[in-house]
Amino acid sequence: MAKDTVEKEQKKSKQVQDKEKIAELTDKLSKEHDDYLRLMAEFETFRRRSAEEKLNLVATAASETIKGLLPVLDDCERAMQMLEGSSDESAKQGTALIYDKLMVYLKGCGLEMIKAKGEVFDVDFHEAVTQFPAPSEDMKGKVIDVVQTGYMLNGKVIRYAKVVVGV
Repeated sequence: MAKDTVEKEQKKSKQVQDKEKIAELTDKLSKEHDDYLRLMAEFETFRRRSAEEKLNLVATAASETIKGLLPVLDDCERAMQMLEGSSDESAKQGTALIYDKLMVYLKGCGLEMIKAKGEVFDVDFHEAVTQFPAPSEDMKGKVIDVVQTGYMLNGKVIRYAKVVVGV
């Protein structure tokens, strides 16, 4: 009888040890699984952040290129204004053609002109070069003249419109 009791206690002891070992291994497995999930989440974050940085780098490069083309666009506008009084139709057409092609390309890249003349002065889009007495009461606080055209690229101002404001 004592032998049976000893064997039962040994079995119980072994079962308790096995249960403790199973619990220990389960905890260890759970910890490893949790570590794995965290590592995968960190990797996904890293991958997403890297992709965003690449897109920002490309966008910044495009922005710098377009900023470099803005003086050329200004020169085309000035040339068209100078040729308005000229009798040379081929020069007018050629300049207009170049200007139009350049604008179509830049608009396709996300460039848009900032509307200024006649608009209410807005520091988010306009830079006041000077103030001038308004020709009429309704022009007070509005843009009377545009000295330099402003542009936005994909909704972000890359060059403020330089304007004359009525007071």
